[in-house]
Amino acid sequence: MSNPLFYAKILLFGEYGIIEDSQGLTLPYSYYKGTLKFSELKNDFEKKSNLSLRKYSDYLINLDLPNSFKLKVADFQKDIENGLFFDSNIPQGYGVGSSGALVAAIFEKYSIKKYTPENITKDELKDLKKVFGQLESYFHGKSSGIDPLICYMNLPILIENKENVDRVSIPESEAGKGAIFLIDSGMTGETGPMVQIFFEKMKTEGFRKTMKEEFIRYNNACIDAFLKKDMNPLFRNLKNLSIWAYEHFKPMIPESIYNAWKKGLDTNAYYLKLCGSGGGGYILGFTKDYSKAEKMLKGFQKEVIYRF
Repeated sequence: MSNPLFYAKILLFGEYGIIEDSQGLTLPYSYYKGTLKFSELKNDFEKKSNLSLRKYSDYLINLDLPNSFKLKVADFQKDIENGLFFDSNIPQGYGVGSSGALVAAIFEKYSIKKYTPENITKDELKDLKKVFGQLESYFHGKSSGIDPLICYMNLPILIENKENVDRVSIPESEAGKGAIFLIDSGMTGETGPMVQIFFEKMKTEGFRKTMKEEFIRYNNACIDAFLKKDMNPLFRNLKNLSIWAYEHFKPMIPESIYNAWKKGLDTNAYYLKLCGSGGGGYILGFTKDYSKAEKMLKGFQKEVIYRF
C-alpha cells in the first residue's frame, strides 16, 4: 500500500481576517508530515491515534456529505479494526495544521470520487473547502476547511474571500539575506479559546471598525506585495500589521514572545505576526537581514521557511 504523505501548512497571511472576509495566503510546509499506516498498535502513540480515529469515524457516520464528496466510512472502520493509525510528526496546537493533514489523508483514502490538483475545477475547489470544513469541525468546533484543503492539494492557495479560493504560484525562494521564519513560543495554543476571544472582541464596534479599516487593508496589501515580490511595500505593511496585532491581539501573543515582538518593532530589524490563531505554537517572523534578526532572537528556536 503506498502511503501518500500529507504536509503541514503555514498560513502566511490572513489569521482571523479570513473569518471577516479578508484575503489569506497559505502554503504547504514539508518539514512536518503525516500518513495513514497499519500496525499491531504496540506503542502508546499508535494506540491513542487508533482510538481517536475510532471516535472520529463515529462522527463521520452521521455526517451528511454531498454525493460527489461522500466517504466509504465502513471501509474506514474496518481498517481501524485492523490497526490503522495516523503516523505524524506535525505538532498539535502549533498552528501548522495537524488536524488538517489528518482530514486530508482520510479524504484521499476513503472518498468515493478522486480529485487531483490537475483535474479539479475552481468550483469543485470551493465545494471541497466546504466539505473539509464539515470534516474538520469535529476537531475545532468550527472550521473554514482551509487547512485540510492546503494539505490535500499540497499547493499554495490564495483565499480570495469567505467563499472563493484559488491556486496561486508564489515567487521562488532564493538565497538572499532576507527570510521568513518560524519562532517556537515553547508552548502549545488551543484554537477554540483564542477564536472565542476574537469573537468577544468583535462585539465592540471600535474593534470591528479597526479590523475592517486597518487590519484587512494591511493584510491584503502584504499578500499583494509578497506575490509580486515587491519587498518595500511588503515590509511597510508588515510593520503596520505587526503594530496592529501588538495593540489588538495581545491575548493571542504568547507571553514568551511579547518582548521580542516589541523589540522587532522598535529596531525594525524584523517584524513578527501570528501564525494561525496564536496563544502558543509558532509565530512568524519576517526580516530583510536574517543573520541580524537571528542574533537578536537568541534563545528562541527558529526555522527558516523562505529566503529572498
